[in-house]
Amino acid sequence: MHATHDDARVENLLSAELLGFLACRTPGAWVEWALANPELLLIDHAQCEKKAASTAMSLLYRYVDKPLLLSKMSQLAREELLHFEQVVKLMESRGIVYRHIKASRYAEGLRQAVRPQDPERLVDILIIGAFIEARSCERFACLIPHLDDELAKFYRTLVKSEGRHYEDYLMLARHLGSEPIAPRIAFFAEREASLITSPDTAFRFHSGVPY
Repeated sequence: MHATHDDARVENLLSAELLGFLACRTPGAWVEWALANPELLLIDHAQCEKKAASTAMSLLYRYVDKPLLLSKMSQLAREELLHFEQVVKLMESRGIVYRHIKASRYAEGLRQAVRPQDPERLVDILIIGAFIEARSCERFACLIPHLDDELAKFYRTLVKSEGRHYEDYLMLARHLGSEPIAPRIAFFAEREASLITSPDTAFRFHSGVPY
C-alpha cells in the first residue's frame, strides 16, 4: 500500500501540545518503510512495549521514596505489559513468529546523554520517557490511515494510552526536578529529532529513515 504523509489526519488524533513537544514529524519515508515491513513492525512494537514495562519497573525499584512516581510507574508497567500481550496475540493470529531482533539506536541514543547524578539523572530519564511515548503516539497516528481495520483500531486505542504516558512522564519530570526542565526538554528534542530524521540501516519502530 502506498503511504501519503497526511499531517491533517495526524493532527486530528493528537493534541497540539504533544505535536509541539516533538521537534519534527516522522518523515514519509519511514511510513513507507514500515508498510513494507509489517512483520518487523509488530515484532519490534512488541519489544518496545516490553522494554517500556521494564523501564517503569526499574524506576519502581530505584526510587522507592517517591510515592507519586511509584503510583504512576506501577500503572504504566501494567498497561505496557497488557499492550505487549495484545501485540503478541495479534502476531499469533497473523502467523508472525515472535523472535529476538536487535534494538534500534533510538533509545540508547537518547540515554547516552543522561546526567550521572540524581535528581538530574531521574529528570533526564523521565524526559526521555516522555519523548519515547510522544513519538510512539505520533507514529501510530501516521500509520493508522494505511493499516487494515483490526490493526488501525488497535493503534487508535494505543494513541490514547501512550498519550497519557507521555503526559505522566512530563508531569513527573516537572514535579521531581529541582530546576526548570525546559532547557533539558529542548536539548533532548533536538537529539530525538536527529535520530528520527537521520539514515538507519535496519527498520525498527523508532528507526530513522532508510539509508
